[in-house]
Amino acid sequence: MPTQSKTDTTLEVLRKLVRAIDDKKAESLAVLDVSAKSSITDYLVLANGNSEPHLRALRIEAEKVLDQAGVPIAGMEAGGYGSGWTVVDAYQIMLHIFTTEQRENYALDKLWKDAAVIDVKTLLAEPKKPAAKKAPAKKVAVKKAVAKKTPAKKTAVKKTPAKKVAAKKAVAKKAPVKKAAAKKVAAKKKAG
Repeated sequence: MPTQSKTDTTLEVLRKLVRAIDDKKAESLAVLDVSAKSSITDYLVLANGNSEPHLRALRIEAEKVLDQAGVPIAGMEAGGYGSGWTVVDAYQIMLHIFTTEQRENYALDKLWKDAAVIDVKTLLAEPKKPAAKKAPAKKVAVKKAVAKKTPAKKTAVKKTPAKKVAAKKAVAKKAPVKKAAAKKVAAKKKAG
């Protein structure tokens, strides 16, 4: 089985991280590919939280994702309560979570304006699973044609008119009398 390249693994962790913080209602998510511009990280993930507790919840969720993926965390800086900025450094991925005011103040989006922007919607989308093998089209067509040639047979129930039913009942009642008389005649012939 071929091993995943370092870049593929990093991209998968990046997807999981972005999905996780998006699920926790991170606002104004932005992902920048800074690998060509920085020697310390490949991706910057920028997000807003609406309060200090929200920043903390986003940081904790990011830690969980990184731990589950086996990605070491180089460091974290929360800047103290009320700072409005939390940084999680996971080597190839660096997450910056701000309050709206602090994001505008530090303006990392502008500082890294030359970086390649990665579409967040693409990262949030579920990866396509390989399609299951399907039966060849010819076989499917044959099965459909066979199904069309052998329709289910319907059994029709004929309704007998009431007069005929009554006549049959009358004949049935008389028949035992005729049979009994015929038996008597046959018995007399044998005896006589």
